[in-house]
Amino acid sequence: MSEKILSGKVALVTGGSRGIGAATARRLATLGADVVITYVAQAERAKAVVEELRSQGVRAEGIQADQADRAQVTAMVDAVAQQFGRIDILVNSAGVFRPGEITDAVRDEQLAINLTGVADTTYRVVRHMSEGGRIVNLSSGLASKTFAAGMSDYAATKAAVTAYTRGWAQDFAARGINVNVIECGVIDTDMAMSKDSEGGRFMLQAVIPMHRYAEADEVAGVVAFLAGPDAAYITGSTLRVDGGALA
Repeated sequence: MSEKILSGKVALVTGGSRGIGAATARRLATLGADVVITYVAQAERAKAVVEELRSQGVRAEGIQADQADRAQVTAMVDAVAQQFGRIDILVNSAGVFRPGEITDAVRDEQLAINLTGVADTTYRVVRHMSEGGRIVNLSSGLASKTFAAGMSDYAATKAAVTAYTRGWAQDFAARGINVNVIECGVIDTDMAMSKDSEGGRFMLQAVIPMHRYAEADEVAGVVAFLAGPDAAYITGSTLRVDGGALA
């Protein structure tokens, strides 16, 4: 997709300073969209991404906002709408993965960011969306199958995001807003387990038929498709980018 098929659109990508979020922001800008990314602590990385986006000839901004803080989410969405006039595309990419010992604190953090924060962001963004709006949620294959111990809370948050997607597709259809979810496998980002670890070797050898991790840009390409005109009749769908792990 080399045409500027998203020219004139405004996209908000949460968690856009790194990983899948940054790759998605770059892809949407390449297609002509103005892009706002959010970040929490990675100010320098966010600044670098914004400068890269602007080099594509689009408007771009980075806004610091903790998705676990409803007041910050509200202020962030209001700022985007005020500065850009509307929001056409929302990519819910921000999230945390805390595998290992299950504690109240770890569960609360993942619920606040991966689930409640996604809902808070979405409900505020749709107030500024018109017909043709697109929401793409980033979920995980763990929503369908948990491959190891210590991932229950994360898996539950992602399963809920997938369920929210189906519900929101119904809720927002009358307004012409499409909502879809991508359930990702292991993506080669700083959130992924090392390929040389016991878990990484297990995933590569026994779980992923393609025997490799996905690149973040491979997910970004699917996001761009769902945000573009060719996906106008797709809503409430789950697309898997997992190298066949759940085939």
